[in-house]
Amino acid sequence: MRIRGAKQVHYDSGPNMTPLVDVVMVILIFLMLAGSFGGVEHYLTSNIPIQAKGGVGGEPPPPGFIPDEQLLVSVDPDPQYGFRVVAGNIRVAGDAKSLEAAFVQKRQAYEATGTPASKIQVVLSPSGAIKYENLTAVYEAALKANFEKVGFAKSH
Repeated sequence: MRIRGAKQVHYDSGPNMTPLVDVVMVILIFLMLAGSFGGVEHYLTSNIPIQAKGGVGGEPPPPGFIPDEQLLVSVDPDPQYGFRVVAGNIRVAGDAKSLEAAFVQKRQAYEATGTPASKIQVVLSPSGAIKYENLTAVYEAALKANFEKVGFAKSH
């Protein structure tokens, strides 16, 4: 009499996991393709063209190219008013309406000398301690003054 079960090897391996792994991989690939690769923008976008000061490569500007005029705007925190803006002869603390009026006067002064608004770059240089809401107020004031190119420099 032979015992058949003694010579057969019996493995209790559980359920087949291959379909589960396949489905998980398909879901993972779908989420990777559907999701965004960049994080949420924590900063306002800048429409100032990047101008390299030096370095290798890049195209030289065309003959007769006149670079844009830059209006450097320093934005610092102010404990009493929230923010303080210094841009050439503009000195405004905490009032977005008066800042907008000062920007309009500055734009009109540029246009009176023959520089159109499309050739002016407003470069906001915020202090590291400035609150985001105050920086956006300055940014919006520059946009409401009809400056076309408003962007940001590194914090000072």
